Amino acid sequence: MKLLRLLVCSLFCVVSLTSLAHAATSAELKAEVARDIDGMKKRIQVMNDTVFSFAELGFQETETSHYLTTLLEKEGFTITRGVGGMPTAWVASWGSGRPVISLGSDIDGIPQASQKPGVAYRAPLVEGGPGHGEGHNSGQPLNIAAALAVKRLMEREKISGTIRLWPGVAEELLGGKAFLVRAGVFKDVDVALFSHVDNNLGVSWGTAAGTGLVSVEYLFKGESAHSAAQPWKGRSALDAVELMNVGWNYRREHLRLAQRSHYVITNGGDQPNVVPSNASVWYYFRELDYAHIKELRAIGDAMAQGATLMTNTTVTARVLGSAWPQHFSKPVATAMDANIRAVGLPEWSDADQQLAKALQGELKAPITGLSIALKPMQGPTADEARTGGSDDIGDVSWNVPTVTLRYPANIPNLPGHNWANAIAMATPIAHKGVTAGAKVMAMTMIDLLTTPALVDDAWKYFREEQTKTEKYEPLIAESDQPIVTLNQKRMGEYRAELKKYYYDASKYDTYLEQLGITYPTVRVPAK
Repeated sequence: MKLLRLLVCSLFCVVSLTSLAHAATSAELKAEVARDIDGMKKRIQVMNDTVFSFAELGFQETETSHYLTTLLEKEGFTITRGVGGMPTAWVASWGSGRPVISLGSDIDGIPQASQKPGVAYRAPLVEGGPGHGEGHNSGQPLNIAAALAVKRLMEREKISGTIRLWPGVAEELLGGKAFLVRAGVFKDVDVALFSHVDNNLGVSWGTAAGTGLVSVEYLFKGESAHSAAQPWKGRSALDAVELMNVGWNYRREHLRLAQRSHYVITNGGDQPNVVPSNASVWYYFRELDYAHIKELRAIGDAMAQGATLMTNTTVTARVLGSAWPQHFSKPVATAMDANIRAVGLPEWSDADQQLAKALQGELKAPITGLSIALKPMQGPTADEARTGGSDDIGDVSWNVPTVTLRYPANIPNLPGHNWANAIAMATPIAHKGVTAGAKVMAMTMIDLLTTPALVDDAWKYFREEQTKTEKYEPLIAESDQPIVTLNQKRMGEYRAELKKYYYDASKYDTYLEQLGITYPTVRVPAK
């Protein structure tokens, strides 16, 4: 027993000395990865602009996924494709041992957000086509640059650990991450570092400001008939859809103020002279916690059944997506915030600020230009202040310690999910913001690799505070599968035209050059 204690003590001392050795050089290691990322500025620009040019919608990110996985494979990463039953989902892995650091970012675009970059007014590349009106073209280039810089250092310094990268597929549909969780993508991960475009550089911990949701499509079935000759022989599925919507809108008055719910009619029938035998409506039910999300879904289900009783129709429902409310790790966020302070915001040029202010003026938004001051790290948001959007990174955050790095690749005061949000995303603004974010990401990875106590503290917070009283339960059922056909028809309509605008980095230094765009292009003031 005495010998065993001595062996344990010796092992602990070796580990401690190793940690101290790493800690003594961590500042040098961080400075090195930051310099390495500065040397990758051109590569970051090419990755960013190439993904921007693909402009693919959720579940149809085939060009994007092929491009990114091919790149990572050439860098020595092992690729697993088709993860979680989603053809465009993948995991790229390199290294061995612990810690296992998971890097994620979304890759899908927004419908009808096609837009020429660097042009401060509405100017679509493809009329009616999709585009990166959320800026999801930039996160994977950020993560890849950080991963490559840290990988090179780990190889040279013989630092153990595993780097994994993965895409947020169909995030705009909240359609992917719950299925990645179910597929076991995070079962052995120590810490997940997520990146998302923003107009400043920041991180938060604790309960985030947004909501969670379940996304449900109700498909009603009736019986067709001639609308003029014998309408009484028909049973209108469209009537059921409209009655459900009317009922829901009356019910809103008696729902909690925190809830957000909205719908679109995805099928309203074929033509007016035929009683619609099939019709469908797609709802988002948003709330602050799992229990209230489930309650909203139950109300929606009851409304749908009520509509069938009024119209003598039937209904089935399918889950199209889900997202838990987000909760982020305090220890990891604190470490990342220190790196944010060390990196700071990019130095914006006069041209960058001119584009930003011109676009803000075009949209009649406050003309503040680009962010020039960092914000304080944000802590937990009180329930009474929480509302708004959702992100399925919440599902990951309830399974493994997670933070989201927000990086300054876009312009403040924009509407979001809009063509205007695409304007900066293949310009120097995005390139500088992604480079700054990549440095913060790489430096935080160094913290996790060289400070085992940080990983321990992250799990202590996760177990003893975050999940002490609330445990993760999926909002998807075992029978639910990702609806990978979503957006298939829409992308089919536009892909051939979009291909004409794919970025050719072998011929053009920047995407702006390929498109013949002067940076910045703004409206000439009327004389």
